[in-house]
Amino acid sequence: MDKEVEAVLDMIRAKRIEKGFSILKLANAAEISHSYLYYIETKQKVPTLETLNKIAKALSLPMRDFF
Repeated sequence: MDKEVEAVLDMIRAKRIEKGFSILKLANAAEISHSYLYYIETKQKVPTLETLNKIAKALSLPMRDFF
């Protein structure tokens, strides 16, 4: 996996924890399954740009913050 992609996935987890969200709470807010979010955070799956945008919105962040 590309280092830049790993950095984005690490940031998702860090921002989730910083905002006090559980995986379930963020997944519900982003309208994705909690298992998919778990796989993203554990670097087993790479989210699409659409999913990344949903996660960013749920965290109240501009998507560009991930790049």
